[in-house]
Amino acid sequence: MIDLRSDTLTRPTEAMRAAMAGADVGDDVYGEDPTVVRLEERVAGLLGHEAALFMPTGSMSNVLAVRSLVQPGQEVLCDSSAHIARAELGAHGAYSGVTMRTWTHPRGHVDLDAVRGLFAPDMGPFFVRTAAISVENTHNFAGGTVLPLQLLRDLKELATGLGAAVHLDGARLWNAHVATGTPLAEYGATADVLSVCLSKGLGAPVGSLLVGSADTVAEARIWRKRMGGGMRQVGILAAAGLHALDHHVERLADDHAHARLLAEACGVDPATVETNIVVVDRPDAAAFVGRAAAAGVRVATVGPTTVRMVTHLDVTRADAEKAAAVLADLS
Repeated sequence: MIDLRSDTLTRPTEAMRAAMAGADVGDDVYGEDPTVVRLEERVAGLLGHEAALFMPTGSMSNVLAVRSLVQPGQEVLCDSSAHIARAELGAHGAYSGVTMRTWTHPRGHVDLDAVRGLFAPDMGPFFVRTAAISVENTHNFAGGTVLPLQLLRDLKELATGLGAAVHLDGARLWNAHVATGTPLAEYGATADVLSVCLSKGLGAPVGSLLVGSADTVAEARIWRKRMGGGMRQVGILAAAGLHALDHHVERLADDHAHARLLAEACGVDPATVETNIVVVDRPDAAAFVGRAAAAGVRVATVGPTTVRMVTHLDVTRADAEKAAAVLADLS
């Protein structure tokens, strides 16, 4: 079975397992796990920020990142299909008391005019104040689209002028970096706080990092423990992340090429597929998924008429070609 449901399905390579087995560890709640410290310092440096905090999940990382910018009863603006709005089970409202308003863009990009129109300053004890704007790069449900760097810079300038902060959900920021050649620090400079994931395209079994100022990370460390996310000898997992950064970043270009094969097989213009996610419309998505599975290819529904397929570390070129042939027959 060729599994294209998500890039979270990857399994550690033998080399990654060896790195995990040999990891130097300590108690991370005390801040004494040396492998975690190395990972946090490395990721913060790559993104041009002061500090980073290793998190068990991307959802927790996003919740604490947004919480660092938005107080209870305030709002964050985001795209209507953003992961924080659609795929984190309302955690931002449930745990942080944050509300959201949204704009809609077919490619998941920032609509600066919409942000200007939605933005609400502090107007006293009558209206919800906009405290932050959140963007997602790459954008999952828009098909792995890359947000243009200049657009992100323009948003940061706009937000600063309005007195708001910027959160970047960079779960697949590594894909954007490889697809465009944009240095990670240039992406990092467009946000006050961001989240990056190790357990998607990079192939680590667990983990994301919240990245921001030293004060933001210190506060997030308290909230991570408060929410049950304090971890002990977690250097075993951080070692997987360090291995992934050493060996699995540049190879993301292979995933992007494989995704374009799948897109063409499904009648989608490959030029519109920027990274490793392909979204296709089918009249009955569930039926299409069932037929694909019966033919040996797993894909996922992300809506009644929308199918998503994601290439990743465990999908070889031969797998991609075989899946493309199957999907072309079904289309």
